[in-house]
Amino acid sequence: MDRRETLKSMLIGGLAGSGLILSGCQPGSDEHPTSETSGDGDYGRTEKEKARDARIKGESFFTPHEMATIGVLCGLILPASATAGSALDAGVPEFIMFIANDMPSHQLPLRGGLMWLDHRALQLHNNAFKDCTESQQKAMLDEIAWPSEAAPEVQQGVKFFSLMRNLVLTGYYTSKMGIEDLGYQGNTPNVWDGVPEDVLAAHGLAYEPEWLAKCVNQDKRAELAQWDEEGQLLQ
Repeated sequence: MDRRETLKSMLIGGLAGSGLILSGCQPGSDEHPTSETSGDGDYGRTEKEKARDARIKGESFFTPHEMATIGVLCGLILPASATAGSALDAGVPEFIMFIANDMPSHQLPLRGGLMWLDHRALQLHNNAFKDCTESQQKAMLDEIAWPSEAAPEVQQGVKFFSLMRNLVLTGYYTSKMGIEDLGYQGNTPNVWDGVPEDVLAAHGLAYEPEWLAKCVNQDKRAELAQWDEEGQLLQ
């Protein structure tokens, strides 16, 4: 299993139990609430909610430097694969901006974590994190990506990276691109071919051939049933 598949498994297995509640990620949306394509009726929002979303989307909590750093992190955490785009392609940095505006409790941990990451990069490479080489950036993330193996002096970075990784995965896999990458199809009808023969036999029952042809005919499963005025099934 490659790293991207591992991240998918982490998301599917752990997101339901996480404490992250995303007010903008409602079913039916093809884009994140930060998308410029949002319009009337988008993802089932009320007029009051739309007005609040518009206000939040007009705010800018992060500085350009911080947004650039978030972009680098998104690309490193979830790069493009042979079959799907990256977190950057899915607009995840803008999603994280929206979440910071929508959920102010995330602002201090995110800004503090970004400052810690730049300070660590200055210590090790005399450069801001976003301006380090990719190999240097990956080495710094390896220090904080595994909580059980992280050194005591990088524990603040561990907490920050855990939050950022959760946001990146949530942002990506609630986008149209991410949902397509998961292969999620939503609720689909199954095929019912009646009660199994052994169950019917155990109760001394059997289908009448006439009703079996009407009710359990897969060739007609897309057709609506028709009834006469007395409530008798016609077909």
